[in-house]
Amino acid sequence: MYKGNRVAVVVPAYNEERFVGRTIESVPSYVDRVYAVDDGSTDDTWQEIRKTARRLNDDRAEPVAPDGGHHEGPHVVPIRHETNSGVGAGIKTGYYRAMADEMDVVAVMNGDAQMDPAVLPNFLNPIVEGRADYAKGDRISRRENVGEMSSWRLFGNRLLTRLTNLSSGYWKTIDSQNGYTAISVEMLERIPLAEVYDQYGFLNDMLTTLNLHDARVVNVPHQAVYGDEESGIVYRTFVPSLSGLLLRNFFRRLAHRASDRSYQPAVAAYVLGLLGMFVGGLRAIRGVFRVLRRRNDAATSKSLFGLVVSVLVFLAGTVLDRRANEHLEKGFETDTPGYDDE
Repeated sequence: MYKGNRVAVVVPAYNEERFVGRTIESVPSYVDRVYAVDDGSTDDTWQEIRKTARRLNDDRAEPVAPDGGHHEGPHVVPIRHETNSGVGAGIKTGYYRAMADEMDVVAVMNGDAQMDPAVLPNFLNPIVEGRADYAKGDRISRRENVGEMSSWRLFGNRLLTRLTNLSSGYWKTIDSQNGYTAISVEMLERIPLAEVYDQYGFLNDMLTTLNLHDARVVNVPHQAVYGDEESGIVYRTFVPSLSGLLLRNFFRRLAHRASDRSYQPAVAAYVLGLLGMFVGGLRAIRGVFRVLRRRNDAATSKSLFGLVVSVLVFLAGTVLDRRANEHLEKGFETDTPGYDDE
């Protein structure tokens, strides 16, 4: 138990035979259940999960429940997907098991051993204390936490973060691709989890889904941890698919919020700005061709002016959007790590 709450950790893994055992072993003792999910690995990840689970389950007595009884089931639960379904699918499998086992909070620590278990209380505290529904890791807002992250990776992360801000409505969320998270089971039961994206865009899609259900989100700063693991992301497919997902989610959120009075000014500014940019862009392109043909056309200047105005209207929408979502974004409070195993 952690401060009177049953806590689970999901460890999704794909071809992580060198790291997944270490990750499972590092989960703090106050965690009630560990769901180690092998997402159809082609190496010995599944064997490593089962071996680690057997050892830890044999070494640990059944945790005592508050009523003096015993929780049913092992401490580490090995789960295997027969075919690779995506990191999001692996996390969702763990989430479903946590809900079935009546956990209170579920954290995610990827099987690559990049997530420091010592800072897990900083993810749990905002949730168990009722200040947030979802805690999201942040490695890049503080310079001292960036560590060995390359300049190129840092640039890409910041760019995806800004696009995710626009898509999700959580404008203060940093490090959108950070998979170190925690969420209340109560919130998991409110959202349509089955509809959340199964692949690498899971984290981005999850944020939009949470926003549509008015979830309170907090960023948790922590230091980046890197080893000699290799990323499984194939960028030639990841970038186009994620871009399309973010665009769809942006329009999905606008459609959902159009009937909400507090969001209507932002939605109106977005729609007018987009329409103006589309029409103005077409006219500006046509005007450029007219200039290239040495035909002076005053309409070209007007089109460019209209395009600039439309961009400004769209940017005004982002300001209004940020204000409308302020109540859902909670500031991180430094807490003294501690736990209650009674």
